[in-house]
Amino acid sequence: MGGTWMKYFLFLLPVQPPFFIRIGKPNRKIMSNNKPARFHIPFHLVYLLKVYLAGAVAFTLFRLLQFITESGRISTVPEGERFLIFLRAFWIGFRFDMVILAYILLIPFLALGLFYAFRVRNVWPYRCVNGFVLFFYVVGMAVYAIDIPWFHQFHSRLNRAVLQWTSDGGFIFRMIVQEPRYFWTVIPLVLLVTGLFILGKRIFRSSVADKFPGWSGPSGWEAWLKYTLFHGVFFGLMFIGGRGRLAQKSPIRVGTAFFSPYAFPNQLGLNPVFTLTQSMIEALQERNRPIALMDPEEALSLTREYLHIPLQDSTGSPLARWIIPAKVPDDRPNVVLVLMESMTTAKMGRYGNTARLTPHLDSLASNGWAFDSIFTAGIHTHNGVYSTLFSYPALFEQHQLKQVNMLKYHGLPAVLKQHGYQTAYFTTHDDQFDNIGGFLSNNGVDRIISQKDFPQEEVRSTLGVPDDFMFRFSVPLLDEMAATGKPFLGIYMTASDHGPYIIPEYFQPRSSRIREQAVEYADWSIGRFMDECSRKEWFGNTLFVFIADHGAPLAAVYDMPLNYHHSPLVFYGPGILEGTREFTCLGGQIDVFPTLMGLLKLPYLNNTLGVDLLEHERPYIYFCADNKYGVLDNEFFLVVRKTGRESLFRHLSRDLHDYRSDYPEKADEMKRYAAAQMQAAQWMITNRKTGK
Repeated sequence: MGGTWMKYFLFLLPVQPPFFIRIGKPNRKIMSNNKPARFHIPFHLVYLLKVYLAGAVAFTLFRLLQFITESGRISTVPEGERFLIFLRAFWIGFRFDMVILAYILLIPFLALGLFYAFRVRNVWPYRCVNGFVLFFYVVGMAVYAIDIPWFHQFHSRLNRAVLQWTSDGGFIFRMIVQEPRYFWTVIPLVLLVTGLFILGKRIFRSSVADKFPGWSGPSGWEAWLKYTLFHGVFFGLMFIGGRGRLAQKSPIRVGTAFFSPYAFPNQLGLNPVFTLTQSMIEALQERNRPIALMDPEEALSLTREYLHIPLQDSTGSPLARWIIPAKVPDDRPNVVLVLMESMTTAKMGRYGNTARLTPHLDSLASNGWAFDSIFTAGIHTHNGVYSTLFSYPALFEQHQLKQVNMLKYHGLPAVLKQHGYQTAYFTTHDDQFDNIGGFLSNNGVDRIISQKDFPQEEVRSTLGVPDDFMFRFSVPLLDEMAATGKPFLGIYMTASDHGPYIIPEYFQPRSSRIREQAVEYADWSIGRFMDECSRKEWFGNTLFVFIADHGAPLAAVYDMPLNYHHSPLVFYGPGILEGTREFTCLGGQIDVFPTLMGLLKLPYLNNTLGVDLLEHERPYIYFCADNKYGVLDNEFFLVVRKTGRESLFRHLSRDLHDYRSDYPEKADEMKRYAAAQMQAAQWMITNRKTGK
């Protein structure tokens, strides 16, 4: 009798013991009426699948609505490409939608899984989960509805800038009500929300509510096995959906949507919930906060003085100045720019290394134009790509390539495109790492060649293919561009001199240490690439540029190792440059673009912090290492830390004595030189003046 009452009591509990814990003999009579087939999907997973699909359809309908409302922009895509371009934009948009839906449904997935495991037989906890899902679906749809007029006005997806208007809510509400083109987006929002509520109610009733009160929960090891299997598969699908990509090096990023040279389809693929959330997360990260080293107006004034920039109000930018050469050549040379991973000068024989690691690069420097006092803007690859191509400095930990609201820069790719150049970027690995692919696609690079384009069997590690394979793969593509009769810009980012170090079996190094072998291999790859290029008809009309993305902290004397920044800069073009030359003037990655334009003798608008080193001599060069910046001349090295502590060293003799108090005026002058230009760069970025 007691056992019967205990079973009856347990049956009435809203939360049952887990089905994998057996309490007494199972009541076969109760279970027999609703015993599922062995491989039926648990009802709560069926529910999640249905609401997942409902959310995907709702987001897609909003994207279709945006496509229709912006139909005037469709003509920006050539007619022959439109179908495939916009089809891909919708596919990418679907992937971004899956990310948002995966995050919305993560908590419901965990909650329902626990309810199922513990045999919760009261329907109300399930109703609460359904309410949670519908609430966040409504929020997502509302964000999309707001984004449609926002995009129409600003041609960018919704971001944290919309929060600037929250204090003027009444004004914004009246503006929406009084302007039909804003107000009409409320209609599809109301219709979709109403439809979602009706559909959500039906899905919940058919998938969940109808199972009660008769459902008694699963029992036995078969049920446990099925539970584990289905939940494992479902979680795996949600994990993939939440990442948005299968590539291990990087999840989906804003730059993933920038697959074409056309702005509208690139923007169409984004999800405004994603861009709004991502921009708010960025705002909370200290590294993305604008720097405040001095008054911006003073900084701009000093920067114009330092860089000899006349104030030209007609350009709309305080730093813009036209550079017009005396004579423009009839023939425009091709440009191949190679950013070499971790290639500090300390690895080269030219600068005293006796291990003979870089014979090919040393030879190029000896037979070309070599700048021996060049420093990288930062210590990360994204710093090197950004500063070399666009001539803006690194600003502490800021990651300009990952900003949701990506800026347009009037840098090397965009300027050469204006002169009729074709542009391509080659990298060994996933181009979405650091959002480089998306950023460059948005800033003048026509083609991005990366791991996705290489044969899978050639991929050796997370860094993709070896350097020499990337170079070999690229040469036929350079041939194709040359065959069009138009000049080309080919940008390369190597990776083999970075861990994990993978040395191909066909290369025989001299060194026994893996890091030195990697340097040897990277140099050999460059030599092999140059040898192959030298056999091409276009070689004589091509200017090659070699510079590091950043150095390496070898023989670190100071807390800001100079070897991490000291980089070779070599211009090599036997058919273009006259003789060999060596330059000792101070310069940085930020000066590569203007100096290259000077060598090409092409007119352009310089709206950057860079100067032509053949025309302008810097008294100092400055660079960043996340939480500090350095300023250097031919004698002193000033280190300014975010903590406020500053040090002044005599770097040529590797002197560790701090001369800050001995030469306060010198230190202040150096600090002002760097702080002014960094603050000016911040002003240009914040005020979106980096374009033309």
